[in-house]
Amino acid sequence: MISGRRHPVPARRMTALAAVALLALTLSACTAARGTDERGGTAGTAPLGPGWSADPVAEDAARRLAAMSLTEKVASLLMLHQPGTDAAALRSFAGAHGLGGLILMGDNVPPSPEELRAMTDALSPDPALPLLVGIDQEGGEVSRLPADLAPGAAQLQALPAQATEEAFRSRSTLLQSVGVSVNFGIVADVTADPASFLAGRVLGTDPASASARVAAAVTGEHGRVLSTLKHFPGHGAAAGDSHRSIPSTPLGYQDWLTGEAPPFRAGIAAGAEVVMFGHLAYPSIDSKPASLSPAWHEILRADLGFDGVTITDDLLMLQDSGLPEYADPAENGIAALAAGNTMLLYVLPADPARSGTDVTTLIGRIVGAVDAGRLTPGQIDEAAYKLLVLRGRAAP
Repeated sequence: MISGRRHPVPARRMTALAAVALLALTLSACTAARGTDERGGTAGTAPLGPGWSADPVAEDAARRLAAMSLTEKVASLLMLHQPGTDAAALRSFAGAHGLGGLILMGDNVPPSPEELRAMTDALSPDPALPLLVGIDQEGGEVSRLPADLAPGAAQLQALPAQATEEAFRSRSTLLQSVGVSVNFGIVADVTADPASFLAGRVLGTDPASASARVAAAVTGEHGRVLSTLKHFPGHGAAAGDSHRSIPSTPLGYQDWLTGEAPPFRAGIAAGAEVVMFGHLAYPSIDSKPASLSPAWHEILRADLGFDGVTITDDLLMLQDSGLPEYADPAENGIAALAAGNTMLLYVLPADPARSGTDVTTLIGRIVGAVDAGRLTPGQIDEAAYKLLVLRGRAAP
């Protein structure tokens, strides 16, 4: 348990996942399956020992990792947005750069679910290693798919947790049917402030009700899509909108532990595979936004027991804050990986140059950060391996 105001962060360790990646290269029958969670994501790995059978997905991930160049590994850590519904253009964009995923925004959604399924089916050249296809499908206020008729958070706040499970079961069934593999749709923040931009998006206005509904949402998505909890460590405590600023809260660690952490803890216990880090600051713990904070990544691992895949919120939001220290999109990505994120999310416009982003340059800058010692090869390997496993488990 981490306690106190400013938490010293231990040096990054070789995690169990990275160790499995190494062992799988030489011990064909000793790769560990995922721990106790039958969902098949990456919330953790069990220790090697008698009775553990080979995990073909983990072994395949290790083989692929061993054959990848540093540039390919770095590219696989990116989930980007490219506007349009032309499947060939989207596939070319992802393939040309070797991306790990694409996020679908409203401009990627054709008129019918059938057309969307045809589009997503054409995105991945290797069916055994599909791109992660993500979407923000919370329902209600944040909804990319018009066909999603299940209630959103504003309605679910007044209903029993079972209604949330049913809504997210319906929602994730739709997402699975159109070829989406990752839903950035479970808001684990807590706020009772009607003026908050999250007021109609949170699943509960207090820690207990939010926890129950967050766990129910994860259960509802079970086996259909990969569940994401957002916006860690909790946007509800920080007034302001992180799309336009870096919201900050004076909340201390102990108050966070009882007020903001419970829904994330509940979602992790229910089996969520992904946690999204928000661009908000708790200066009593770290002055940097949580998405760029090693301290918050260590808290997520050590205090909440999550060692799965983490992803940033859209990194262009940091630029939109207008703060000069976040004006460089590549530097923000390097800092996010150094903090401990597994994957970087950039919602690029039609002309990425408008945001100062060139994808090839972005990848090259991150590779350069490894060469300069700002990031270690082990960090890149660990993140790339986790994502290879996640993509393998998302395969049909």
